[in-house]
Amino acid sequence: MSKDSTPLPPYFNIDPDAALAELDLPTGTEGFAAIAEACTRGRADLASRGMNEEGRKTLRLFSTWEITRYLIPVAQAHFRRVLKQNPDLPQGRSETEGGAKWFTLDEVLRLRAHFGAQGSKAKNYLPYRPKGQPAKLVAVANFKGGVGKTSTAAHLAMSAALDGYRVLVIDLDSQGSMTSIFGGRVEDEWQTAFPLLARHYGEYLRLENQRRLDRGDAPQPLDEALSAAMKMTAKDVIQSTHWPNIDLIGAQLNLYWAEFQIPVWRMAARGWKLWDALTDRLAADGVLDAYDLVFIDTPPALGYLTINGLAAADILLVPLGASFLEFDSTGRFFDMLHSTFASIEDGENLAARALGRPEMAFEWDAVRAVVTRFDGAQQGELSALMQAYLGKTLSPHRQDFTALIGQAGERVHGIYEADYRDFNRETYARGRETFDATYAAFKRLLLGVWRRDELAAQAAAE
Repeated sequence: MSKDSTPLPPYFNIDPDAALAELDLPTGTEGFAAIAEACTRGRADLASRGMNEEGRKTLRLFSTWEITRYLIPVAQAHFRRVLKQNPDLPQGRSETEGGAKWFTLDEVLRLRAHFGAQGSKAKNYLPYRPKGQPAKLVAVANFKGGVGKTSTAAHLAMSAALDGYRVLVIDLDSQGSMTSIFGGRVEDEWQTAFPLLARHYGEYLRLENQRRLDRGDAPQPLDEALSAAMKMTAKDVIQSTHWPNIDLIGAQLNLYWAEFQIPVWRMAARGWKLWDALTDRLAADGVLDAYDLVFIDTPPALGYLTINGLAAADILLVPLGASFLEFDSTGRFFDMLHSTFASIEDGENLAARALGRPEMAFEWDAVRAVVTRFDGAQQGELSALMQAYLGKTLSPHRQDFTALIGQAGERVHGIYEADYRDFNRETYARGRETFDATYAAFKRLLLGVWRRDELAAQAAAE
């Protein structure tokens, strides 16, 4: 090709008149409303795919092959033999004469309970959960967008549910992506975590008002919103999902109002411990006894909602990609966590020392950064460098990128909700391996934490 025939870069020789002809009118404030409304219609269209005739999401069935390979580790012949010997157990259904049997997840959970009680003692059919220990709260957080925060939280919740745990998912991100994944319906902020935070403040205000009355001072009135919140509990905002053992406290745009309301409450009552609001309400309402795991999806910013989620968490997971910018951003995220929680501790302990009271300190059972969307061919060296600097803080497991992620995202559901018959079976098996491995790394962390608590409780009782 001659030098003269080499095409120019696309940004050369743009005709201003042609560019003007392609331009639409300037956008005013109302233009944002029109764009938002178009996105709402599109989101509703996408979300409706995979819903039943009632407009609800449904969970697919699970085949004998999938159950015996991933959920109840027994030979298929033995599985079928157990069903034949126990006609009271779920028998599944066949889509064709003599075809494979398919089961709902509810039925799988019943079958797992049977194998746990009657099966080989050498196999762990039921997940480990020490008696007398409360649920573990797991916050998934990072400032950096696009790191797979919500996807990681959702898939861990689904993995835990498939493993037999009772799971609650709390969406603290007003964008509501987690809520969409689980098919939640949230009309306003009163169906989110907001009433729990408001009630915690309202209860503090009532106690403070009693102290004010005892001193002869006028009380601060509870407004209409706080009075309404005082009648609500976690049960009022928890909704079931299409997963039989996953419940949801959802989110929607109005939840962001909490970021403006909480500092107003804090200014009116400096003694209110806003960071304890979510923890205290979940404990008071029996949530930590009703579930095994609580996954908290936080906003991509260190606001008051994120502070509540992080302060409530026993385990903190921080997803990030193996890139310089994401490594750098995550370092700044941890720096801000230190500044924020150290500032709270300093303020509280200054008063505690003056009054001769015990000092407070935040503590997390475990903190792990997790590499997501990993490409071993391109990112191996950088991820190794990140591991060298972060040590145990960075999980040695890398969550590989798989095409199944994109396909599942297009259908607004998780990998575990995908029917393997839509793929080549081995392609599906390879695709879900990375998420199974992510869950295995998390479960190892969880069981270690629970076992440490269990041993500590036994030692304290002796």
